Amino acid sequence: MKVLLSIKPEYVEKIFDGEKKYEYRKAIFTKRDIESIVIYATKPIGRIVGEFKIAQILQGCPATIWGQTSEHAGVKQSFYDEYFKNRKQAFAIQISDLIPYEEPFDPKEIDEQFVAPQSFKYYL
Repeated sequence: MKVLLSIKPEYVEKIFDGEKKYEYRKAIFTKRDIESIVIYATKPIGRIVGEFKIAQILQGCPATIWGQTSEHAGVKQSFYDEYFKNRKQAFAIQISDLIPYEEPFDPKEIDEQFVAPQSFKYYL
């Protein structure tokens, strides 16, 4: 099974450039048979642009997760700290086997009812 993640275009670019090797989340999917993540680049792009395999999902207090991932975070610590402010848990999805799509597509072309997920949704 796959999960569709909404990711801001600036972070999608950092993922494709190899600068960002972790995708941070405040909440994570509960199904355990997720093998890959499909990337939806949010507006103004509004397209599904690629996918990647999950190497591992790290879970812990935000300070610990930052210590484990900061070298390949793709974000500044100030942004990270603000994102996880007042949170006891942080999740970091380690990106592996990235596949940028040659032709990104608008999911509304396939499903007129498509609504981008706030965080994630199960996909195919």
